[in-house]
Amino acid sequence: MRIDLNDHVALVTGAAHRVGKSIALALAQCGVHLLIHYNRAVPDQLRETLHEIKSFGVDAFAIQADISTPEGIGSIMDAAQENFGRLNILVNSASVFPTAHLLDITLESWDETFNVNLRAPFLLTQKAARMMRQNTPSGGVIINICDRGVDRAWPSRPHHGISKAALWALTQVSAVSLAPDIRVNAIIPGPVMKTNDGMSDEQWESIGQMLPLKHTGSGDDVGRAVVYLAQEDFLTGALIHVNGGEHL
Repeated sequence: MRIDLNDHVALVTGAAHRVGKSIALALAQCGVHLLIHYNRAVPDQLRETLHEIKSFGVDAFAIQADISTPEGIGSIMDAAQENFGRLNILVNSASVFPTAHLLDITLESWDETFNVNLRAPFLLTQKAARMMRQNTPSGGVIINICDRGVDRAWPSRPHHGISKAALWALTQVSAVSLAPDIRVNAIIPGPVMKTNDGMSDEQWESIGQMLPLKHTGSGDDVGRAVVYLAQEDFLTGALIHVNGGEHL
């Protein structure tokens, strides 16, 4: 059965810009009210995101927090309770994306990566599930944004890839542990948005040509996949590749 998302409430981490913003906008188009989390977004960027979300006639609030700390996680959930008093959808989108050789990773970098990419989704899953069960009798859905570290070695970003592989493991355990009222799924985006390292249009085009579908995607593709996973009530423990066939 397809769930009507109108008037549902979603928390999306890392939602002020890039893929997180696309996810928030896709949910807003379905009538979902949004609590968007951000950490370092610039004020103009944040205002624009909130304006775009509210243009769909839904309520939207922003909460700044450092999700690498338990205190930051607590402040996000306090904001969800204060602004909405309920929660139907959690999307764990925020992450850090460090580059290093395996032998050069510092303990500080390892801890930061795992605190943001794995511990934060774990703590948010715990708190969101309790809130969903307390204030939303019909349950809810949690969607984790993973990446290609789930199914292949990523030597240029080892601790990032390992943390995302662990996030997929958390997804599966959560899907079994929180059933039947809370569903937990994951998405692996592929080349949907250029990185911030000065990649040219020509380089981006060449990446697309290496894919089976011969073109790159966009954040909107990920947003639609999130909506699909939120709507379909017979999906849990599912992993969707939104990558033009890159995993093949």
